[in-house]
Amino acid sequence: MIKEIKHPLMEHKLAILRDKNTGTKEFRELAGEIASILCYEAMRDAALDECEIETPMQKMKAKKINEDRYAFIPILRAGMGMTDGIEKLIPNAKIGVIGLYRNEETLKPVKYYYKVPKDIKNRTVILLDPMLATGGSASDAISMLKEDGVKNIKFLCIIAAPEGVKKLEETYPDVEIFCGKIDEKLNENGYILPGLGDAGDRIFGTK
Repeated sequence: MIKEIKHPLMEHKLAILRDKNTGTKEFRELAGEIASILCYEAMRDAALDECEIETPMQKMKAKKINEDRYAFIPILRAGMGMTDGIEKLIPNAKIGVIGLYRNEETLKPVKYYYKVPKDIKNRTVILLDPMLATGGSASDAISMLKEDGVKNIKFLCIIAAPEGVKKLEETYPDVEIFCGKIDEKLNENGYILPGLGDAGDRIFGTK
């Protein structure tokens, strides 16, 4: 199931993010801000634990999210550009990383790093990657997490291509997808159109 976040702020931020004249600093900040909006939507069903706090006026019962129930995992390297927005919402978030890169000839993902919290199988995992293009990297990352016993996974992306959405929904129908926009299609090189270019290069200023 995919949820495309329809909100004027999302449209506004995406317009600036897509613009080829947007510089590295602003692009990075916007990626984090959009990730915050996506995280907000993805955690609407978060369970709350009751606790007691004391305001300047009196004691009261309140509710908090148990942060130990969650893990946020960016797919390297572009997914790191979304973690700043997550950390602003949930400062004590547990963050793992999955390192994948795309073989430019086969367009298939290649794994080079995998580090997640020890009790990952007991957590809801929120997987981060700015672009859902072919769906290869996301599918491989989900496969690794499921091998570790993770049962509840949500995938957050800024832009998605119909081809990637189709692949993920067919391969892992139990994974919820939250995205800022579903774009038109992939080009012959596997890039999303109209897209925003290479998210990793634009986040880290490497091109």
